[in-house]
Amino acid sequence: MQTILLSHEEVGKIAKQLYESKIREQVESEDNIGKMVIIDVTTGHYEVDKNGLQAAENLSKNNQNARLFGIRIGYNVAASFGGMMERIIK
Repeated sequence: MQTILLSHEEVGKIAKQLYESKIREQVESEDNIGKMVIIDVTTGHYEVDKNGLQAAENLSKNNQNARLFGIRIGYNVAASFGGMMERIIK
């Protein structure tokens, strides 16, 4: 499989579009709030887990050219260093 060259900004834009159009309705439940969804923007595949590490590893095993992006389910940021994460209510 050929490597797709994308900037960090393009990866983020594609991942957010995939999340809003296809993934959000499948993963955003009370059980998943606060978990990470990791999206492979080259395939559209995704996985959910507590901190995203296992999901990223699994996606990378399945696609060695994976371009991954993480979104914390139900929040406006994936992580916070000294600040507060704001919960998004929909």
